[in-house]
Amino acid sequence: MDLPKPASNVGAGSILRLIRDGEAVTRGDLARTTGLGRSSVAQRLEALISHRLVIEGTYGESTGGRPPGVLRFNQEAGVVLAGDLGARHARLAVTNLAGASITECETPIDIADGPEAVLSLVHEHFQTLLREAGRTRADIRGIAIGVPGPVQFSTGQPVSPPIMPGWDGFSIPSWFAKRYDVPALVDNDVNIMALGEHHAGGRAFDHLLFVKVATGIGCGIISEGRVHRGAQGAAGDIGHVRVTGHDDIVCDCGNVGCLEAVASGRAMARRLAAEGREANNSHDVVRLVRAGDPLAILLVREAGQMIGEVLATCVNIFNPSAIVIGGEISEVRELLLARVREVTFQRSLPLATRDLRTMTSQLGERAGVLGAAMLVIEHVLAPEMVDRAISSSVAA
Repeated sequence: MDLPKPASNVGAGSILRLIRDGEAVTRGDLARTTGLGRSSVAQRLEALISHRLVIEGTYGESTGGRPPGVLRFNQEAGVVLAGDLGARHARLAVTNLAGASITECETPIDIADGPEAVLSLVHEHFQTLLREAGRTRADIRGIAIGVPGPVQFSTGQPVSPPIMPGWDGFSIPSWFAKRYDVPALVDNDVNIMALGEHHAGGRAFDHLLFVKVATGIGCGIISEGRVHRGAQGAAGDIGHVRVTGHDDIVCDCGNVGCLEAVASGRAMARRLAAEGREANNSHDVVRLVRAGDPLAILLVREAGQMIGEVLATCVNIFNPSAIVIGGEISEVRELLLARVREVTFQRSLPLATRDLRTMTSQLGERAGVLGAAMLVIEHVLAPEMVDRAISSSVAA
C-alpha cells in the first residue's frame, strides 16, 4: 500500500486501511509500517477506537514483556443500505461494513413507473429492513444504488436510459439526501454486479468482464481491481454494439441491429410470443428452455453466438483474465455459456485467450446488492473520508 509521505501525514484513515487489509495488526506493526512514533500511532488509534471503527482485544504472542494487543476492524460499527434495481424487480439489503448481509429482500418494481414511485418504494423497504436488522438511521454510513441504464457516476444521474422513461437527468443522490444524512452513490447495475463478483472471487481476477444477459444486455469492467467507467461512465455498454444482419430490428435506443435488440431476454421473449409461445420476459425464456422447447433453445444458442462475437472484440481490446456471465438468461448455464465460450475463443487472439476463464456468476441474483454494498463501503472507509469524518466530529 502506498502511504502519504512524510510519515506525519499518515492519518487515522490510512491506519484503518492497514488494519482492514491485515497489513498491520499491532501498535508496533503500525509504527514500523508507517514510520510514525508510538505516541502518534496511539493518537490515531484513539480516534479510531472512539469512533468504534477499531477494536483492540485478543493478545498475540509476546516477544518479552506484556504481549501486544491485536487490532481489528469493527465490521459492526455501522451499516450500509444497498440496492440493485432491475427492470422488473429490486433486491435490497442492509449490510455490515464488510459487506455481509444482515437482512435483505426482493420486491417487484416497474422501473418505467419513474423515479419518484420506484425510489419511494425502495425507501419504504429500507426502513423495514432497518427495523428487522435492529438498527436505526444513526447506524447508516452510506447508500448505494444500481440502476439498469447508463449513469454519469460523478453526479449519480441516469443519462438517456433506454428502458427507464422519466429517469433521464434525475438526481438520485439528491433524492436520498433529503431523507438520509449520508453519502449516496449511484452506478450502472452491471458495474455493481462486476464489483460484487470481483469481491466474492477473492479478487482472483483483477481484469474481469461481467456480462448481464437479462431484459437488456450490459457489461461491467474490472481493470486492475477497480471498476472502469470511462470518461463519462458509459464504458462497457455492449448492448448497443451493432450486430450485422439485423438492420431490420430497431432498438429502444433508436439505432438498429443492437445486440440488446436481438439477443436479450426481452428480444427472445418477443420472438417466442410471435410464434405462439407464452413468453413475456426472461424468466419465460428460461422456463421454455428447461421444458425443452426447440425454438427457445435455438434462440438462446443464437444469442450466445452474437454475444460471443461482440465479446471476442472486447477480449482482443481489453485482454481480461475472466468473463463472468450473469443475469436471468444465465440460469440456463451451459447452453448459453458453451456458445459464448466457443465463439469468443474462435475469434480472439491466442495470447488473449491463453489463460482466459469463462464462467457463470458465483453470486447469481445477489451479485448486484453485494457490489453496491462494497461500492459505498470503500467510499466511506477511504482514508480521506475517515479523516474528514474524524475531523468533523472533533470540530463539532
